[in-house]
Amino acid sequence: MKTAQRLEHIEPFYVMECAKAAMRIAASPACDPALGGEPMIYLNIGEPDFTAAPAVLEAAQRCLAAGRTQYTPAAGLPALRKAISGWYAQRFGLDIDPERIVVTAGASAALQLACLALFERGDEVLMPDPSYPCNRHFVAAADATPVLLDCGPGQRFQPTADAVTNAWRDATRGVLLASPSNPTGTSIARDEMRRITQAVRQRGGVTIVDEIYLGLSYDEAFGHSALEHGDDVISINSFSKYFCMTGWRLGWLVLPRELVAPVEKLAQNLFICASTPAQHAALACFEPESIAEFERRRAAFRARRDAIVPALAELGLPVPVMPDGAFYAWADCSRHLKPGQTSWELAFELMDSAHVALTPGRDFGHADTGRFLRLSFANSLETLETGVARMRRALGAR
Repeated sequence: MKTAQRLEHIEPFYVMECAKAAMRIAASPACDPALGGEPMIYLNIGEPDFTAAPAVLEAAQRCLAAGRTQYTPAAGLPALRKAISGWYAQRFGLDIDPERIVVTAGASAALQLACLALFERGDEVLMPDPSYPCNRHFVAAADATPVLLDCGPGQRFQPTADAVTNAWRDATRGVLLASPSNPTGTSIARDEMRRITQAVRQRGGVTIVDEIYLGLSYDEAFGHSALEHGDDVISINSFSKYFCMTGWRLGWLVLPRELVAPVEKLAQNLFICASTPAQHAALACFEPESIAEFERRRAAFRARRDAIVPALAELGLPVPVMPDGAFYAWADCSRHLKPGQTSWELAFELMDSAHVALTPGRDFGHADTGRFLRLSFANSLETLETGVARMRRALGAR
């Protein structure tokens, strides 16, 4: 069957290919505790080990018991849009009109809606390298072209205003950034974000910032939203990470006023609305006891970061830039690579010998990503310690 040509510009999602390989190995006798095996430790997927907060689960049960499962407006429940606006005011001191907020079926739907509304064939969109692979694929799915900017450790793996300015061409339509970033956990400093948004604005472009890890910031110098730099900035956010609602598939967009109606029109046709039970449940995310619980979890993630980064350095897997947000460590594994190897081969070796699943850098771009592994510390300290011990054994035996 003939498929659309746009598929030629979308690469496989190698994170998931590695996950499938890890599951196959996990099902083998070598990982069966009953046979003396070691269960697989999954440090490859960016999913919190915490589930939805108790108040959220209770709200979902009440919603289902009351039969509140009908369609909502395409832009989301008005009460939820208002609650999200209140969170911006409380957490970031920002006055965001609820009418600028569109609730979506996860951050993925938000990114798809933004790209379809803004980009078309012939457009180029500047993005950092390394960056989350699906973000560039959303651009490609809109028939535009992602243009990757090499961002090394000296730039905190993030683009600068100078880099954006130097890469800008007649075909450039805007930038798609992420702060904090997947895979590096690094953020763009406030002054640099201001310079980037100004440079893009001066050229008539659009600034989209993926902020799904913004709630999981550990450094006040970076824990700010790009929305403070102007009402023309577009922010993507999600209930998956800070709010620990991954499978509920709920996110949102903050849009310039003039873009709300076009995006709502697309949402009506593509999605109808986000999950109604998930929206009713998410209202409970903003209750004081839920926020207190999320803050306790944020402190736990920070403690895990503070433990895993030095432990990786001791293994010869240094993290060049301390992650200031999210739950990822972007570790340089070049010391352990054999001639001709990349982190792809090393990741599979560690799955086989240590029964520890990590994510190789292959997915995240082309700027020397073959010498990096991404470790997700969205797991317990005990599990992380066991994983480090196994990697120490496996790497020492190579």
